[in-house]
Amino acid sequence: MTVLRKHMFDLPDGMIYLDGNSLGPLPRAVPDRVAQAMTGQWGAHLIKGWNLDGWMAQPSRVGDLVGRLIGAQAGSVVMGDTLSIKVYQALSAALQMRPERRVILSDNGNFPTDLYMAEGLIRQLGHGHGLRVVDPEAVADAIADDVAVVMLTQVDYRTGRMHDMKAITERAHKAGAVMIWDLAHSAGAVPVDLAGSGAEFAVGCTYKYLNGGPGAPAFIYVRPDLADQVEPALAGWLGHEAPFAFDLAYRPAPGVERMRVGTPPVLQLTALEAALEVWEGVDMADLRAASVALCETFIAEVEARCPSLTLASPRDPAQRGSQVSFRSEHGYAAMQALIARDVIGDFRAPDIMRFGFTPLYVSEGDVRAAAKIIEEVIDGRLWDRPEYMARQRVT
Repeated sequence: MTVLRKHMFDLPDGMIYLDGNSLGPLPRAVPDRVAQAMTGQWGAHLIKGWNLDGWMAQPSRVGDLVGRLIGAQAGSVVMGDTLSIKVYQALSAALQMRPERRVILSDNGNFPTDLYMAEGLIRQLGHGHGLRVVDPEAVADAIADDVAVVMLTQVDYRTGRMHDMKAITERAHKAGAVMIWDLAHSAGAVPVDLAGSGAEFAVGCTYKYLNGGPGAPAFIYVRPDLADQVEPALAGWLGHEAPFAFDLAYRPAPGVERMRVGTPPVLQLTALEAALEVWEGVDMADLRAASVALCETFIAEVEARCPSLTLASPRDPAQRGSQVSFRSEHGYAAMQALIARDVIGDFRAPDIMRFGFTPLYVSEGDVRAAAKIIEEVIDGRLWDRPEYMARQRVT
C-alpha cells in the first residue's frame, strides 16, 4: 500500500525536502486549525476554553495519538514541555527505582542533550552517581549489575544506526536495570513496540517525523504497571491529583498524568493534533517498507555517482532508521551548496552529510533527482565558494 501523501503537506515548489528527521514540513491542515484555536477558542471563549474546548485534556488526548505510532498502551503517554525536561523526568524517576545502584549507562551515539541532562542531575543529586558512556556496539556487554539505568537513543541522530530495542531492554532487565528509550528519531520513522519491549520509560519529540512544528511539545511514556508508583522530581501543578484544590502539599495524579509539569502549550498542541491526522490509515509496516526502499535507492544512486563520499550509515537496512548519512571532508560546504539548489538535508559535525527519508512526502523520483544534484555539486566542486563555507549558527 502506498503511503505517499505529499498533497497533505505545504512544501515549496521544486524543493526536495530530505530533512524531516530534523524538522518536518507544514501539514496543510495545521494553519486553519491553529487559526480556529486562536480566534474561535482563545478569542471567543477566553478562559472558558479550558473547559469548553478541552484544553486541559489535550496533553493526554494527543498523547494517545502519539502512543499509537510508538506501540504504547492507551493512557500511557502524555505531552508537554521539551524533550530535555522529559529526559530529566524519566531519568530522575528511574534512579529512584534503583537507589542502591550508581551507574547510568549510555553510548556515544546518544544525543548530547540526554548526556547533558544526566550530568546535571548527577551533580544535583550529589550521591556519587556516574555516567558511563561506551560505543554503541559495546552497550550490551556493558550492562553490568552496578547499572541503575540504561538510557539510549534508539536511532543514532548522526548515522541512523538503530539499536535492537527488545534485545537491549531484555538485557537491561536481566541485569536489574531500568530502561529509558529516546525515540526522537524513531517516532513516525520506524515501527516501535513499546508495550512489547517492556521498557519502563520512553521520551521523544514531535517536530521531526511527526511534523508538529518548531518547538512542538515532547512526550513521555511510563509503563502502565509503574505509572502509579513513579515519583516525579518535577512536581508541577498540572501533575497534581487535584490542581484546583490548591493544596499546599503535592499529591501526584494517577498514572502518567503525574508526569505533567506546567500549563499545556495549547496552540502548539493544536498544531500537533492537526498534523497527526496525516497518519490516519497509515500502517507503520507499510511506511517502513517504503522508507527502506527509498534509502536503498538513495545509497545506490549516490555511491554510483559520487565515489568520493563514504557511507556513514549501516549498510544493512535492518540496522538503520529512516535516514542515510555520508561522510565528506567538505561536508558542510557541500550541504550548503545543495540547500542553495533546493535539496534540503543537514550537516552534523565533524563530517556528516545527513539526509532523512519520509515516505509521506518523499518519492522515488525525488530521491533520484536529489542524487543527480549531489553529483553535480560534488563532481563540479560547486561547494567551493566562500558563502558555502561560512558556518551558520544552525547547521
